[in-house]
Amino acid sequence: MKAPSAGIFRSLRGFNYRVWVAGAFVSNVGTWVQRTAQDWLVFTQLTHHDASAVGLVMALQFGPQFLLLPWTGSAADRFNQRRLLIATQATMGALALALGILTITGVVRLWQVYIFAFLFGSAAAFDAPVRQTFVSELVGDEDLHNAVALNSTSFNAARMIGPAVSGVIIATIGTGWAFLINGASFAAVLISLLSLRIPELHPNARAPRAKGHFVEGLRHVWGRPDLKAILVMLFLVGTFGLNFPIFIATMAVRVFHADARGYGMLSSIMAIGTVAGALLNAGRHQAQFGILIMGSGVFGFGCTLAALAPDYLLFAGTLVIIGVAALTLTNTSNSLMQLSTEPAMRGRVMALRVGIALGGTPIGAPIIGWVADHCGPRWSLGVGAASGFAAAIVGACALARLEPRPPA
Repeated sequence: MKAPSAGIFRSLRGFNYRVWVAGAFVSNVGTWVQRTAQDWLVFTQLTHHDASAVGLVMALQFGPQFLLLPWTGSAADRFNQRRLLIATQATMGALALALGILTITGVVRLWQVYIFAFLFGSAAAFDAPVRQTFVSELVGDEDLHNAVALNSTSFNAARMIGPAVSGVIIATIGTGWAFLINGASFAAVLISLLSLRIPELHPNARAPRAKGHFVEGLRHVWGRPDLKAILVMLFLVGTFGLNFPIFIATMAVRVFHADARGYGMLSSIMAIGTVAGALLNAGRHQAQFGILIMGSGVFGFGCTLAALAPDYLLFAGTLVIIGVAALTLTNTSNSLMQLSTEPAMRGRVMALRVGIALGGTPIGAPIIGWVADHCGPRWSLGVGAASGFAAAIVGACALARLEPRPPA
């Protein structure tokens, strides 16, 4: 394999990657505008501060990542990735516009939000593995780790802007407009996909049409102790730790009595940490298993501090720590799993990764919501802290048994 060149922003030298990142950034801002507005709509307008309802929305939105695993990874490995992305992005944009119209006209109901969450999650389940593996088509394997990290930097830079913008939109013109703005933002990523220079892409090998694609992917992962350990770590943190809408909403409203602007600002402050974590990962030449363990442990530590924070500002500060750790964990796992897997198998492996990391949400989010409702928001953060420490222990035990494995 060709040695990677130096520089945190080295992937941006390619035209295709620059175009992709620009379009994705605009769309990501809209995505965070909608996520913030959706949680606020459910928590404060359609229910009376019901964290369990927020947890159910999360479960319905992320559950398809696991339910559709037999099809999503195979689609990413078999079909033209650019065309598949155009289809999934257009579908999610249309859903956002429809939810916005329902909300603006005043006819939206909680059950409708549940349906839209499931439909959006189903489209995202097909989008996620192909979007993650498409990065290697844009830059090639030599700069894949850097490009993955820069993708996260873009996503979380948008996260700094989106929630704060959403809070202003909700407070001034209404929640429905946040959904419409997100729907319109998908035009940017669609334009970027249509503007790519096709001859300059680095096409991944396509898997042949055959039965048993999903089973083949399971067998591949089952025979790899390193991949199994990563998936267990992601399951623990993804199920019980990555429930930020519940953590932030309940702490902001119930503990610190913040309004929509204060809630949106907390989500933006957390994004400072995730951007920092993404840039730290971009500066590394390669992903390492030890970094994965460190990220899990720091995540547990950050959640512990957040649970004990006595006021709004200190709580906001702990979110920066949590953001750095969460991005270190997710980015490193992404790079490790892609670079140690054959290109024709990557879609299925990444679908498993996304399914395990997000598919546990239907289990964890309602539990975290119940804990927040019945024991208090601080105790729900305690569960998140325990998940980080448990993942670090799993990783440390696995590392002690693993032998070094060169990338595929």
